[in-house]
Amino acid sequence: MKIGIISDTHSKVNKAKKALNMLLKNGAEFIIHAGDIEEVETLEFLKNCGKKYIAVYGNNDAHLLQHHNDYNLVQEPSYFKLANLKFKLMHLPFYMNADTDIVISGHTHIFHSELKNNTLFINPGEICARKKPISECAMLEISDENFKVTHYTRANKTDSFNEKIYSYER
Repeated sequence: MKIGIISDTHSKVNKAKKALNMLLKNGAEFIIHAGDIEEVETLEFLKNCGKKYIAVYGNNDAHLLQHHNDYNLVQEPSYFKLANLKFKLMHLPFYMNADTDIVISGHTHIFHSELKNNTLFINPGEICARKKPISECAMLEISDENFKVTHYTRANKTDSFNEKIYSYER
């Protein structure tokens, strides 16, 4: 299974759409947004992308509560099961204990991928390109043998994404 992961889109709807379109083109079967969505237009694009998705509220998303019933929005930490694995999704990296198979967070704007104590921790970095001149996202590919995390980066004012792959035995 391939899972597209984005975070910290903030007000950058076009950057979010470019990343989501690339993830979908590369086979994402499910989309996870790790918070700081900010724009309803980004939620609308998620809702209409043709794939199931989940999005967690970030520290800049309180105004989106009025849209809670219109989109698949959850509060942190949110636990769910996907591909026979237990996931924990949050924006703020405050609950980083290894109590699930996969822990996904955002907020720091820094990409991170690490397998520690049989738990995979992923932060996809930032879509908004606020702290650096690139947009970032990730794809998690799950197989019986391993986890493959692809870190995608796209320099501002370019159309192509670069990728770096991290592989972990399960």
